[in-house]
Formats: sequence, structure tokens, C-alpha cells
Amino acid sequence: GAVALETPQSYAIEWLVIGAGGGGGTGTNSPNIRCGGGGGAGGYRNNFNSETTGGGGSETNTELDAISSGTVLTIDVGGGGAGGTGSSDAGTIGEESSIKGTGVDITSAGGGAGADDSNAGGAGGSGGGGGAKTGGGAGGAGTANQGYAGESGGENEGGGGGGAAEIGGTDGSGYGGDGLSSSITGAATDRGGGGGGFVSSSSPPVPGGTGGGGASGTSDTSDAVAGTANTGGGGGGAGQQAGANPNAAAGGSGVVILRMADADYSGTTTGSPTIAQNQGAGSDETILTFNADGSYTT
Repeated sequence: GAVALETPQSYAIEWLVIGAGGGGGTGTNSPNIRCGGGGGAGGYRNNFNSETTGGGGSETNTELDAISSGTVLTIDVGGGGAGGTGSSDAGTIGEESSIKGTGVDITSAGGGAGADDSNAGGAGGSGGGGGAKTGGGAGGAGTANQGYAGESGGENEGGGGGGAAEIGGTDGSGYGGDGLSSSITGAATDRGGGGGGFVSSSSPPVPGGTGGGGASGTSDTSDAVAGTANTGGGGGGAGQQAGANPNAAAGGSGVVILRMADADYSGTTTGSPTIAQNQGAGSDETILTFNADGSYTT
């Protein structure tokens, strides 16, 4: 009898992948005022509705434009880098976030670490801010099409962490770089802001960038603010001016979001993502938000 040849079915998935933010750095005032840099935002990659990706680029990855049914996509959501504690301690880089499977590898780098003393900020998705002592360290480099560089430290001023939309320090000394807004979940949401760097003369704290960047500590005793969870925001930097040892702050965790037609959604997930169906202009799309590791089988 005749044998029917079936063509494997495929469909498009739109996505947003953000790495975790880097932790801010801290310093002490012995013998000079030392200022920690803010942590850089996690790398920001976006393939939804022609929205901008991080670093002023455009997303070119097409691996999920026509994904075959039955493919297991493993979702890894990065954890934020730790902030420096006590005396002269750099932060740590954030963890990367990714979507991986057969023929698929979409990875966003973790945010760069904020520096201590006069050291350079760490490189990452967006770069960490440079530290400051008698002089300033260079801002960390961002990653092409993921995020911007951190701000260099200056005299008594730690650099702001880079954000998805701008270099650290763009809006003022120590300010974290702003993040980007995406409407992939149906509501415009800012993510990917850099952490604020510690500025010795500053009170109130230096703000982090829009999109989850944490603010710096204050001019003498207050701890910095962590990057907001699941935004990839960088942690705020800290420093010492009056005898205390305030702490810098951790970066915010990353996030992975998938969006597809309701008719294509398989219903097979692990890791308990948030599932929203009947979304979009035609009320016919499914959105999966992974705030922690998991998987989706197409």
C-alpha cells in the first residue's frame, strides 16, 4: 500500500534571554577614600517584535524561527553575582542565562563585577564599574549586542555599572546605565539596569539604572541595594568614609521568556515557569516566563 511521508512540523518561538547581574564592589578609607564600582547588568538578548537588544545592536540569531516539534529546550537562568563585603572587596560576575537544545544555543553573559580600590571593573554582558582610590580604574567592557561598558572610576567616585541601553555614568557620576523595555509578556517592562557606583560625597545614594539596577551605599554607613530579581540588574557599590564597613550588593538573577502561538504550545514544561495563555493582540499566544531553571519541549 502507499506510504505517506510526513514532514516534521515546525513553528516560531520569540524569546528574551537576560543573564544575571554582577555584584558591586566595596572599599575602605585607609589611607585614602576608596569607592566601589556598581555591578554590570546581565547580557540582554531579545528576539521579539523587532525590539532592541542590548548594547545598541540587533539580534541575528534565527535558531527558534522554525523549531521542529519534539525538541527539548533546556532553560538555564543565572544567579546574580555576590557583592563585595567589608574592606576592599570586588564583586563577582553574574551567571549566564541560556536556551539550549539540538541545533539551539542562545546564551546571554552574566554582568561584569564592580571593582574595589582603583581596579578595573569586570567584563560581562554589561561591564562593571571601575573602583576609585587616589585614581580610578577603567570600566569593564560589555559584550557586543548584549550590553554596554561600565563607567571608569574617578577621584573619590566609583563607576556605575553598564546597562543594556547605555554606558554606566551616562546620567551622572556613578549612575548605573539604564536598561531596556520589552513588551514580550504583554506589558512593557524595564530590565537590564546597571548598579550605582559609590561616590564619597553622595547622600542620598547614587541610583542604579532603570530596569533593576541597585543603588549604591550612602556616604558613610549604609549598605548598597541588590539588583532586582529576574531583571539581570547589577548590584550597587559601597565604600567607607566614616569608620564603618558597609557592604556592596549582589546582582539580580536573570530570566528567560518564550512566546509562541497558542496552537503551537505543547504543554510540556519542567521547572514551573509562569504560563500565560490567550495573550497578544489576537488573544492567541502563550507566554512562558522562566524565573528559574527548567525546560520546554516543543
